[in-house]
Amino acid sequence: QVQLVESGGGLVQPGGSLRLSCAASANIFSINAMGWYRQAPGNQRELIATITSGSSTNYADSVKGRFTISRDNAKNSVYLQMNNLKPEDTAVYYCYCNAKLALYYSGSDYWGQGTQVTVSS
Repeated sequence: QVQLVESGGGLVQPGGSLRLSCAASANIFSINAMGWYRQAPGNQRELIATITSGSSTNYADSVKGRFTISRDNAKNSVYLQMNNLKPEDTAVYYCYCNAKLALYYSGSDYWGQGTQVTVSS
C-alpha cells in the first residue's frame, strides 16, 4: 500500500511562510498527478493546488499568487510553499498522489495523514 508522509505544518503569524513536504513510499511504479487540499472545521474540502507529471500546475483562486506547488519525481515528493499566510488559511492540509503500483494497474488516489496549519496572532 502506498504511504504518504507529510510534514511542515505549525503555527505561524499572519504574513508568515511555511513549507509543507510530502514523500510517497518507494513501492510505486509511477506517479501521475500530485497535489494538496485542505479542510477547515465546518468547511468543505478545498483542492488548492495540483501538479502533473510534466510539472504543469493549477491553483485555487484563494491561494493563487501566494502558494507554490512543486515536485521531485526522483524522490516521489511534492511540496507546498505557502507565503503571505492569512488566518483563513488555517486548516488541515493533506497531500495526495495518483499512482500506479504496476504497469498494468489503473492509477489510484492516495492521501497523506494531514498536517495542521494555524495562522494566528
